[in-house]
Amino acid sequence: MTAVVDEVGQDAGPAAGEGLDLLVWDAPNIDMTLANVIGERPSPSSRPRFDAIARWLVGSAEDRDVEGCVFTNIAPSAAPNMRGWVEAVRSFGFAVFARPKTHPEDDVDEAMLDHIARRADEGGLARVVVASADGRNFREPLEELARAGVECVVIAFSEVAGYAQESDLITFIDLEDVPGAFTTPLPRIRLDNLPPEGAWLRPTRSMRALVEASA
Repeated sequence: MTAVVDEVGQDAGPAAGEGLDLLVWDAPNIDMTLANVIGERPSPSSRPRFDAIARWLVGSAEDRDVEGCVFTNIAPSAAPNMRGWVEAVRSFGFAVFARPKTHPEDDVDEAMLDHIARRADEGGLARVVVASADGRNFREPLEELARAGVECVVIAFSEVAGYAQESDLITFIDLEDVPGAFTTPLPRIRLDNLPPEGAWLRPTRSMRALVEASA
């Protein structure tokens, strides 16, 4: 994995004997999967609230130390528009790791895995919470940590995080079930919470467009 300089802070890790609850947030993945779940580009009102995520993390950590880290890609052209979001996230107690997005394959997965591994190597990691639906990269490392005694939690959307729901070693929490994470209910139909009378799930793609694209 590519080495990543740790700029979270010298006191970000747990003190001896205390233990640490670490949250790593995959911003590109959460934004993309949220768009898939609601069928449209997320607006400010439909994006998760980091103040609520912070309250949930602290409230569920008991007396352990907490560390929240948000990982994101930023295209140079989008930097002016991203500044306000980055500063808002930091104001809620999260460190932000930002990597330039200059090629389509640029991502932050390795940086997230490196940081999790660093905190685990330091000792005292009690719980790791991963906000990502990317099972290809995260399932195996999280299950390995779980076998070593670390509580592993994934928060994402039930429609796209099957890897966490299928694992016997990972606890899954739907992001919409985090209290206050969204100011209004998301426009989605959850298969794990269907109304008794049933529900229609609208198509995510035009049938005509599909046929014309394959012609």
